Amino acid sequence: MTTTLRQPRPTTAKTRTAPVRQPRAGRRRSTPLTIAMLAALGYFLLPLCWLLIASTKNTQDLFNSFGLWFSHTPRLFANIRATFTQDDGVFVHWLLNTTGYAVVSAVGAALLAAAGGYGFAKFRFRGDRAAFNLVLGAVMVPATALAIPTYLLFAEVGLVNTPWAVILPSLVNPFGLYLMRVYAADAVPDSLLEAARIDGAGEARIFFRIALRLLAPGFVTVLLFTLVATWNNYFLPLIMLNDPKLYPVTVGLSSWAAQAQNGGAGASGDMLPLVVTGSLISVVPLVVAFLLLQRYWQSGLATGGVKQ
Repeated sequence: MTTTLRQPRPTTAKTRTAPVRQPRAGRRRSTPLTIAMLAALGYFLLPLCWLLIASTKNTQDLFNSFGLWFSHTPRLFANIRATFTQDDGVFVHWLLNTTGYAVVSAVGAALLAAAGGYGFAKFRFRGDRAAFNLVLGAVMVPATALAIPTYLLFAEVGLVNTPWAVILPSLVNPFGLYLMRVYAADAVPDSLLEAARIDGAGEARIFFRIALRLLAPGFVTVLLFTLVATWNNYFLPLIMLNDPKLYPVTVGLSSWAAQAQNGGAGASGDMLPLVVTGSLISVVPLVVAFLLLQRYWQSGLATGGVKQ
């Protein structure tokens, strides 16, 4: 009896081969990194939690109860009502003033930074490097060092104790200009600008109709930075403004805190909870602004992460 050996089947292109299973790459976890992230999260959220909890207390509970837990008789809505009605509703004027200062300053500073950054990135002129190095040097100068010279300058032209004394200094943002220069160098293609010039578009039209749209994520970034800086600005309005009706929230709440420390009870007899509650209310518009404008950041990150 003879046996025949079975020949192996020749493999062709049509022959299906079983897929080789690759080991599933699990997510790499680092315990020290997780601890560091949780510590950073607690560092940023703990003050907000304390502010929310403290806004539900009266003066006695602020000093006698545990800071990170509610009192037996929460009175958040009563504190909010008292904050808005104190001194004939002056807190509402402070909020409106702060909103006006911050919005006008943020839009103006972002527009000037976008125009300046676009100019430095796409145009070559005599002294452009020296001018840009001057901008970089201005980034290192703290704003508080310029407050007194700015006050003396504005006093000479009669702008002290006016809204322009707060808005005009906030329009100058050297870091925003630097950021927009770096962003415009890659976000705005030179070929697109040349095509627009060939079609007969002027430089102003090219900037507002083409370049500014491409610079939207960077524009929103500078806008938010300036919005937060102007909203939280304290020293500049303190030396520029004398009329309490022109105060922003920061200076107004500071005046209430001074009254609470000096024993000034005012009409309500309870000033310290109003300061805490007013601080909580002043944070809400910034949170809303970030939530509404974060999609522009996400679109900018997605655009930069995809290779064209």
